[in-house]
Order: sequence, then C-alpha cells, then structure tokens
Amino acid sequence: MDQTPSGVENGVKRARNSGKTKAAILVAARAEFAERGFEGARVDAIAERAGANKRLLYHYFGNKEDLYRAVLLDAYGEIRKGERALSLDQYGPVEAMDRLVRFTFRHFLANPWFPRLLGTENLENARFLKTMPDIRALHSPLVGQITEIVRRGNQAGIFRGDVDAVQLYISIAALGFFYVSNMATLSVIFDRDLASVAMVQEREAQAVQMVLDYLRTRPS
Repeated sequence: MDQTPSGVENGVKRARNSGKTKAAILVAARAEFAERGFEGARVDAIAERAGANKRLLYHYFGNKEDLYRAVLLDAYGEIRKGERALSLDQYGPVEAMDRLVRFTFRHFLANPWFPRLLGTENLENARFLKTMPDIRALHSPLVGQITEIVRRGNQAGIFRGDVDAVQLYISIAALGFFYVSNMATLSVIFDRDLASVAMVQEREAQAVQMVLDYLRTRPS
C-alpha cells in the first residue's frame, strides 16, 4: 500500500506542473520574441501560445523584460549544454574540432529561432545581455574547451599554435549563423534551394574543411 503522504504527493505534482508551465512559457516566449522582436512581442500572445494564464507568466518570470532575459539565458544555456554533451576531450584534436563545427552548424539549422533571437538582441545593442553576468560564465568553459583542443593539436604537430580561441569560435559560429539566417535571400539570389539536404550537407562539410584548413600547420 502506498504510504506517501498526500501533501508530499500534491507538492510533487505542483512542482511538475510548475516546471511544465515554465518550460511552455519559455518556448512560447522565444518564438514570439524571435518573430516580433522585443518591442513587437506581446505578453498576451506569449501566454496564449503557451496555453498559460498571464498571471502565472508574471508570477514565474516577473515582467516582460525579465522574461526576455530568461529566454536569452535559456537559449545560450541550451547550446552550451549540447557542447558539453559532446565530451570532446575523448577525441583526437581533428575529430574533436570536426564534431564541434558540425554541432554548431546543426544547432543553428535545427533551431532557426536562435539566429533570429540573436538578431533581435543585436538590434537592441545587447542591452539585455549587458545586465546578465551569467552569460559570460556560460561561455568561459567553451573558450577553455577550444583552447585545449588547439593545444593538443599543436602538441601533436597537427594544428598551428597562434590561435585565439574566441576568434576561432566566432568564425565557427559565423559559418552556420550566416547560412541559416540568410537562407531565404541567398536561395533567391543564387537560384539554389539552400534548405535542400544536398546543399546543407555540402555547406556543413565545407564549414568543417575551412576550419580544419585554417588550423593545420603549414610547411615551413
């Protein structure tokens, strides 16, 4: 016979429901902010998308500004979590870099709302990111991870040693970000379906090749 006190059981259910509601609000909010920008986004529309009571939205996240900050933090946290899950230290430097480039490219491709959200924050001149000290802490392990991959590659005589990890990651991110954020216009300009599987695969392979070619040592 289940001896779990009803109060504990109800408390667990409430916690689960609370977690689901918060998650639903974040998903709805990132879609609204990505589509309409910060100024154009409406709390009523976010609550409707999430199927949540607007009062609960304010209860969990405060005001619109705080919700937007939560969306940004969640978006960056999601990609950092994916990078950590790669466990790149178990691979050789070439394969580790290959996997990081592919993951970054595929993350942008699978989450087109992410480049749009970043575009929104850039239009705001990063005014919300500037108030979020947790963002810098999220990125520090990534820079350290890239630095270590390059160090191992250089030690093995494969990679050059004069690599700035921050500049390298900006290049890696740009190879995926630009392709995804400009896919519609570039498809029209060059009369190619950049969303097709063949074109996506070709672009991903080229991104990997470009990064590895940059990193490889040159004959003296």
